[in-house]
Amino acid sequence: MTKQALIIGATGIVGQNLANRLVADGWTVFGLARRTETLPATVVPVKADVLDVENLRRSLKNISVSHVFFTTWTRGKTEAENCIINSAMVSNVFKALPRPDALIHASLVTGLKHYLGPFEAYATGQPPVTPFRESMPRLEVENFYYNQEDALFEAARKHDFSWTVHRPHTIIGFAIGNVMNMGVTLAAYATICRETGRPFIFPGSPVQWSGLTDVTDARQLADQLLWAATNPAGRNEAFNVVNGDVFRWNWLWPRIAEMFGIESASYPGHATSLTEILAEDGALWADIAAQNGLKEAAIEKLVSPWHTDADLGRPVECITDMSKSRSLGFVGYRSTLESFSDLFDRLRAEHYIP
Repeated sequence: MTKQALIIGATGIVGQNLANRLVADGWTVFGLARRTETLPATVVPVKADVLDVENLRRSLKNISVSHVFFTTWTRGKTEAENCIINSAMVSNVFKALPRPDALIHASLVTGLKHYLGPFEAYATGQPPVTPFRESMPRLEVENFYYNQEDALFEAARKHDFSWTVHRPHTIIGFAIGNVMNMGVTLAAYATICRETGRPFIFPGSPVQWSGLTDVTDARQLADQLLWAATNPAGRNEAFNVVNGDVFRWNWLWPRIAEMFGIESASYPGHATSLTEILAEDGALWADIAAQNGLKEAAIEKLVSPWHTDADLGRPVECITDMSKSRSLGFVGYRSTLESFSDLFDRLRAEHYIP
């Protein structure tokens, strides 16, 4: 099988880990992003704006690939705008590729907002029934994930390639400057608590503190993307993807604290905005970075507290079923505790946290 991949959003948390996985498996990887300076030398950079078809055509004119992976999205002011721009992102790539009929497979990464609804209506109304299963119907609300899926399905019919949709929970993995990155956000928060003596308070809701939940290691997602793209059993299906274990934050939180040499504070019984906690810490982080020789002194380039608040503040249980891909042969597993410890170790090794 031809092993030439185009990753849309190759500098993001999903794209980076997928690129590393494919390269390790012998693939030629083209990494498309608006800024490609941070791509590793093993990835062929493709600098382009996916919302500009002519720009895309120029950037892709000499590229022929067998597989396309969509691993990014663009956030608009409203969900209606999200639907327009994110479905256009998918459609534009197939319009711009010089040989879309040569494609074997295309993969789209979305997430659990497929079941929970968009940020504007996040987990509102009737609580969803868990665990989330791929067979659940779409919600009766605007959701750009649905528009992206429809654009993918239309292109697959037109150009006769197979597809998969992948729905991770909160993604834990290495990336810098990512718009949704809980792991790096918590690392910066814990570092500030250690340096200042502030209490390391879990910022989420009582349901998230006490209830069962799961997350998705970016490497687990990369493994499933590769499996589905190369295995006939995975064609033309939507798959949930999480680590395979479950946990409670009231168990994990003190263990994260231990990784930073601090104690976890008593849970206050209510959500506490991490966005507000970190709002005035720009100068403080710059001082921490200077004292420890860190690579990034601008805290806003590391953290995404709004996203962490949204995920940890959910008023509903979030458990994801993976039976579908398991039954078809995907047996990947990651320990959530190791997902966090591996990330923190790498952030230290690459001098993003002390």
